[in-house]
Amino acid sequence: MPYLSTVNDLVAGSVGGAAQVLVGQPLDTVKTRAQIAPKGMFKGPMDVLAQTVRKEGFFALYKGMASPLLGIAGVNSLLFASYVYSKRIVSPFPQLSLKEIAVAGAMAGAANAILASPVEMFKVRMQGQYGAATDKKLRDVAKEMWRDWGFRNGVMRGYWVTFAREIPAYAGFYTAFEFSKRKFQSKYGDKVPVWALLASGSTGGIAYWLSCYPLDVIKSRIQLRQSPPTGKPWKYMTNEIRMVITESGITGLFRGLSPSLLRTIPAGASTFAAFELTREFLTESTGA
Repeated sequence: MPYLSTVNDLVAGSVGGAAQVLVGQPLDTVKTRAQIAPKGMFKGPMDVLAQTVRKEGFFALYKGMASPLLGIAGVNSLLFASYVYSKRIVSPFPQLSLKEIAVAGAMAGAANAILASPVEMFKVRMQGQYGAATDKKLRDVAKEMWRDWGFRNGVMRGYWVTFAREIPAYAGFYTAFEFSKRKFQSKYGDKVPVWALLASGSTGGIAYWLSCYPLDVIKSRIQLRQSPPTGKPWKYMTNEIRMVITESGITGLFRGLSPSLLRTIPAGASTFAAFELTREFLTESTGA
């Protein structure tokens, strides 16, 4: 039954997303702070880690986790379901070429931006608080954004740069994952070992960040601003890129890349392993 298969994809996506958040949040906080901190505040990612733990405590590394953890069921369910549906649009055949996988991944990423944008906006604004007495809780941040800026300029701030990021990111993500997985399948058959799924998930995650990282830096900066961007999306994105280069040079567009890549290995691996194993279990249990 087609609807049951879709439900299986949604449930498996939720499990995979929760695994990603729980495993990857500390390094995600380091990555985001490296992107958005005022110049000179930190010497590098290791200093971000050290100062955060020393001044705010270990659990400050999980700051902002509530937003993705609450929203990840919807985000990852939409992502994985969109990917499955996109593959059916791209080709009627079950085995897609890697080029077709890239197109399907890009389509899924575009669809995913609608939920990923607000989830990440709230996460970034929580991570951009450094333990002061005036730090706000998630519910207060949400109320403030809605009250002061409304849905479009508040809750959905950064949507277009998220949209621009997700397209190349998930094209790279799924292409690398499928390439790696197929290499393992050629050796082990359809029953790929769990460790091979972990390796394939990590490969996909690394390709994700390498495909889109400068856009992620721009997204974080735009979402943290006190006021929303104005003008056409491509103009304010271009202006933000110029500002980063003026402040820090080209390398500024890659601040925080190293913790992102390190985070990708356990987070990406756990996401895909959890998704694939959950979907396999549900398929065997439901026959769909």
